Amino acid sequence: MTRCSRRALIRGAALLPLAATAADALGEPPAARYFPRHGSYAHSTVAYDLRLAYHPAKAGLDGQARIEAVANQRLERVALDLSRLTARTARIDGTRVRTRQQNGKLYLDAPHPLPAGAHFTMEIDYRGRPRPIRSPFGPIGWDLTGDPYDGTMVASQPTGAPSWFPCNDRPDDKAAYTFRITVPQGHDALANGTLVDRHRTGRGTCWTYHHPGPMAPYLAALYTGRFRHDHGTAPVGPDHPPIALHNAYPAWMAKDAAHDLARQPEMLRAFCGHFGRYPFEAYGAVVVDAELGAPVENQTRSVFGRNHIDGQRGTETLVAHEIAHHWYGNSVSLRDWRDIWLNEGFATYAEWLWSEHIGEDTADEIARAEWRSLRDRPQDLRIADPGPRLIFDDRVYVRGACTLHALRRTLGDGGFFALLRSWHAAHRHAAADTATFLAHAEHHTGQETRPLLHSWLYEKRLPDLVA
Repeated sequence: MTRCSRRALIRGAALLPLAATAADALGEPPAARYFPRHGSYAHSTVAYDLRLAYHPAKAGLDGQARIEAVANQRLERVALDLSRLTARTARIDGTRVRTRQQNGKLYLDAPHPLPAGAHFTMEIDYRGRPRPIRSPFGPIGWDLTGDPYDGTMVASQPTGAPSWFPCNDRPDDKAAYTFRITVPQGHDALANGTLVDRHRTGRGTCWTYHHPGPMAPYLAALYTGRFRHDHGTAPVGPDHPPIALHNAYPAWMAKDAAHDLARQPEMLRAFCGHFGRYPFEAYGAVVVDAELGAPVENQTRSVFGRNHIDGQRGTETLVAHEIAHHWYGNSVSLRDWRDIWLNEGFATYAEWLWSEHIGEDTADEIARAEWRSLRDRPQDLRIADPGPRLIFDDRVYVRGACTLHALRRTLGDGGFFALLRSWHAAHRHAAADTATFLAHAEHHTGQETRPLLHSWLYEKRLPDLVA
């Protein structure tokens, strides 16, 4: 159970005002979303400025969050998400306000009603020992790395961001981020975007990163520990500026990691050709000293576990997958987690395109093999609405990729890749859903693609691939 205020625990009546106004603070009927307890539609976030000090010896975090936001409706209380950490003080527009924490939510009572359209700033001091959040998919969010555990990482998809900072934890609430992270001398800190300052402070070092984003909270990243850093650029082409590259990994695996990640520039060039201009200012991978079930596409900073590095590019398709997410998933974000095939189907298809690009199996060969595998498995899932517990079912990934391949075979390469580029261009740095994609496909191509896509996305029975 998350920490509640002492008054709420002692006097049940103190919960009544909170329960009565919680729906207003969330701004939407909870049943409308897969994870209705996360995020609020009553306000939208403009920017996060996070000042963090991490103490490895006690695994403690001291945080100050400055959050700029806009009210979407009249607000008397603002709802944020914060789990396993304690808010000590909070201010709205400089005025100290009363806070309450309950069930992973942090509520701030406004000093006066905020009218719809009002811009306001929240400042929250918080601290504690951050830990992963329990979820149907296992522990997510903040975790420890290294041996001994002197490093940290973040893998928040889908709802782990509140494990380390107060946020509006919706996948479509995207904002700019600044991170100022103080760690002991000799330790490194990495976050999204680009490093803009690093200086000594007392016995530690403060690392400052800025990412204009916009970025969803679950894609925000923080890694601390001891890393070997490799910097470079990926020259994409005459009409595209070089992409700054920054990889980091433990020194003991430097040779293998450098080899396994060496074709990132070629991947970026290939995907720019397929998908359009790279949408952010930088890219890089962080390899942490921990075993991960899967890599995670934290925006501009994909994270891999040591188990994904073998010095033989044995998991190179995963490198391609996480890069592709920067177009589909990070730049074009989903409105709700029910639409996750728009992230994972597209990134999985990028794996097949990479195989085709380097002269291995073609996307058609892979699609046919995967289709046969799907045919032999239960056909009881609608991938455009899989249900909250099945958003990471691999059938969502593979059938989503097969959907795109069926569309490619229908439209031909020219029409198909033009559609992918136009989809990204139309929704770059915004959020979209499956219905929007269906409408976009018909509008852009001028063809009746909706019946084909509907059979793949909304029907349980597996359709045939186009002959």
